[in-house]
Amino acid sequence: MAAALAPPRAFGEPCGNGRLRTEPEDFVVEEDLGFAPSGSGPHVLLRVRKRNANTEWVARELARAAGCRANEVGYAGLKDRHAVAVQWFSVPLPRARSGLTLGDLAALRGEGFEVLEAHAHSRKLPRGALAGNRFTIRVRDLNASRNAVAHRLNIIAQEGVPNYFGPQRFGRDGANLGRIVRDPSLIHPRERTYVLSAARSLVFNAVLAARVADGTWCRLEPGDVANLDARGSVFPVETVDEALRERAARLELHPTGPLWGADDLLSQGRVRELEKGVAATFDEARALVAAAGMRQERRSLRLAVRGLEWQWEGANLVLRFWLARGSFATTVLREVVDAVEVGFGSE
Repeated sequence: MAAALAPPRAFGEPCGNGRLRTEPEDFVVEEDLGFAPSGSGPHVLLRVRKRNANTEWVARELARAAGCRANEVGYAGLKDRHAVAVQWFSVPLPRARSGLTLGDLAALRGEGFEVLEAHAHSRKLPRGALAGNRFTIRVRDLNASRNAVAHRLNIIAQEGVPNYFGPQRFGRDGANLGRIVRDPSLIHPRERTYVLSAARSLVFNAVLAARVADGTWCRLEPGDVANLDARGSVFPVETVDEALRERAARLELHPTGPLWGADDLLSQGRVRELEKGVAATFDEARALVAAAGMRQERRSLRLAVRGLEWQWEGANLVLRFWLARGSFATTVLREVVDAVEVGFGSE
């Protein structure tokens, strides 16, 4: 449980403590698709602002308004409920006989959400179809030295942070970890995706915790599998030459850890033995993902924090930064402050 919810920090104890998500506007996230709407096609991309609203609920409301089935609505990923999120959805282009126009879709409003833009697009928006997310986060009543905070943030901008899965991945109070069993058929179908994800994330966080403990989470070793920053591309590292070291120092390349599966690990040497040794302590999690037919994949051990800026508003610290898809703002915050999440919740 500790490996998932309270793994070791890379830069020592937090600089201080404060309060997070006192109100939704304290945690603002905006999706960056990394591409523009095509301008034509059988679907409509909707840019939606939601406040204190569940992504899946908004999707159902959009389906009802657009006259389509809920499974025809696309979105790139879930966003925290207790926040303000600007994210993209897609719906099928309304048929002419429905009388709905792009203008009608652009004017949609509902409890906790409003459509900001509507554009014709070539296809349904699939899960994971985004480059990253921009965050604006306010930590209230932060009891910390401003010099210490600035020093820590400068280090993070230069070196990144451990790319842990955040507590949202494990459910409230780690509830999804308690549902891990060897046989996936014993898990309720509505919960299966979340429990499988928690099982893989548990092993990954534990491997990353071991690399943080030995100081190698941010540098390549022989036997590592390297990842191109903010991309899915990986390649094996047989030897670490000066060119690789320089690219890693520029945050262009990162070592990776396993997203566990049924087949063989991609790493070699000491790295492989470390990963096997850590994973061996999670028999049920490994057995579950193998029984579910999941394949070995890799995830970056290091997270680059792009465009990091901060300012003080009285005793409140406001942070702005961009993260690649699949990463968690909470993993950045925990390296700076110990923030009590007043409105914490996961979708």
